[in-house]
Amino acid sequence: MAAIQDRDYLRLCAELASLLSISQASARRRVDQQAAKDGARDLETRKAVATSLLDAAKAEQVQSSASSNLDTLLEAEPIDQHFMLED
Repeated sequence: MAAIQDRDYLRLCAELASLLSISQASARRRVDQQAAKDGARDLETRKAVATSLLDAAKAEQVQSSASSNLDTLLEAEPIDQHFMLED
């Protein structure tokens, strides 16, 4: 199947890719998969799916700031709390 070349659709997918820090192909694939789950086949419905995914990604980004994400990543797992490297 040929890739959709609509400018607005590609812009939405590019914004989604930027927010999620993934490639544009991955973002388009996510939109296509979600549209397939919803039974959407036309371009306008795919744009609506892309918009909803973009809005969800923006809401998630606002909810969790970069500093809180870093704090979460730097926390030790319970199994690794007492692990020490030898010099």
